[in-house]
Amino acid sequence: MRKRVIILGATGSIGQSTLSVCEAMSDRFEVVGLAAGRNGARLAEQARRVRPTAVAMADPQALSAVRAELPPGTRTFTGTEGVVELVDQVDADFVLSAIVGAAGLPPTLRAVQLGRQIGLANKESLVVAGSLLMPLARESGSELLPVDSEHSAIFQALHSGQPREVEKIVLTASGGPFRTWDHARIKSATLEDALKHPTWKMGPKITIDSASMMNKALEVIEARHLFEIDSDRIEVLVHPESIVHSMVEFRDASVIAQLGTPDMRTPIQYALTYPHRVAGVADRLDWRQVRQLNFETPDFERFPALRMGFESARLGGSTGAVLNAANEAAVELFRLGRVTFGGVADLLERVFSDHRPIANPTLEELLAADAWARDEVHACC
Repeated sequence: MRKRVIILGATGSIGQSTLSVCEAMSDRFEVVGLAAGRNGARLAEQARRVRPTAVAMADPQALSAVRAELPPGTRTFTGTEGVVELVDQVDADFVLSAIVGAAGLPPTLRAVQLGRQIGLANKESLVVAGSLLMPLARESGSELLPVDSEHSAIFQALHSGQPREVEKIVLTASGGPFRTWDHARIKSATLEDALKHPTWKMGPKITIDSASMMNKALEVIEARHLFEIDSDRIEVLVHPESIVHSMVEFRDASVIAQLGTPDMRTPIQYALTYPHRVAGVADRLDWRQVRQLNFETPDFERFPALRMGFESARLGGSTGAVLNAANEAAVELFRLGRVTFGGVADLLERVFSDHRPIANPTLEELLAADAWARDEVHACC
């Protein structure tokens, strides 16, 4: 039987890549649900291609504008609660969680409660509520399979040993477009500068986060929860070629790494077919073109967001929710031209330092911390 798949964030870069994998392997996968934010035209085009049971859009007006373009009989859900209803009411074996930001938490949480197998590309779910989601997943039998290339690499490498044998995990980072820029130049970078990623093609929010290395900061926090490892056993190395996707060092000094082209279809397919490996749809690595692999230590002075990510991973509690929410609000202000690129980090520093962490927060306390951080950012501007 084909695996039934729901794609949350279907119109984004990860969602589109997931859809292409499912279409290329249509004998294995059936897309039964699609959810998006406001790109109704693209969602309707996707629905006509794969004819899902249902679609959901967070923006009701965007769905209304394209409802007539959907295949006959397609069920529809609207609003942020409608995305959760899609997960709740459409039978599926696998939920690909790729909604950008904290908005991805409610439907991911519902998928975990239902015991679904989840391909996790929405790192913010664990950043904000990892202390709640991981125990809940163990209780419900939900399987969280990482889709981020770095966490997928770690997940694969960990199969080479036992948890007690792991010395540390090493997350690699491309370094983004500002890897070689000095501090002053980074602080004055434009939006156009921040969106010029050297190796990966991603959505604007994640691309900007990569430029500030906030994306890696969030991945450190995610790894802390997903792999249940202390923050002092997590390391980040800048690797501009983006070929070594991450590594695990074991106690005997062996290092196991996962390598491949910078193509998100590889970790997406691995999550979809896990625990099996089948013929891939992604581009293969041509070793004749690989001349050298470089690694650098990240600079916390030029990239303060990464320092805050490690600090949040160490402190735990409500700090991840605050750091993520402050960043989402500050990045949106940067995209609107209301703060400079350097101003994003300044806002994060201010809000993060003003927050009084809650050690074991409830979901309600995490959501309140999220709202507080956003309000604080806007109050500063």
